[in-house]
Amino acid sequence: MDSLSTPWVAVAAVLLLSACTPDGERAAEDKPVAEYRTILGMRDLMHQVLEPAAEVIWDSAGYDITAAGEKNLAPTTDAGWERVADAAAVVMESANLLMLPGRSREGGWNEISAGLADAGLAARAAAESRNDEALFSAGARVYRVCVACHQIYWIRPQ
Repeated sequence: MDSLSTPWVAVAAVLLLSACTPDGERAAEDKPVAEYRTILGMRDLMHQVLEPAAEVIWDSAGYDITAAGEKNLAPTTDAGWERVADAAAVVMESANLLMLPGRSREGGWNEISAGLADAGLAARAAAESRNDEALFSAGARVYRVCVACHQIYWIRPQ
């Protein structure tokens, strides 16, 4: 290394280290956060995000009763239970998406959405504990919240 490059290396090192100081952290925190954007409309959010996740829960809970007998729909593998837990997480977080400005509605919308988050949380706990009866109960809660919301807010085509 020649004698001219040594000071530049030192300067570069000081600048690099100063970016790691608490002052550098505070500067990053002071920057405005980009605003969120609701990309999907309500119909697409329901059909592409929330409904498929709820269907995973409903399809994994209860019994299929036919003339041939009963079949428990609960998952039988770790991967199956994980799929239900993942779907329940989508249901829980979708409740927050429903409460964002631009999606939230007047009346009890946010309370119903909070009930959806609670029902999703119950479904996730049931999946994590591999409890098929609790999953059935949580799936029923998700269903009741959906029906309650649709009775008030469903936008029907004209």
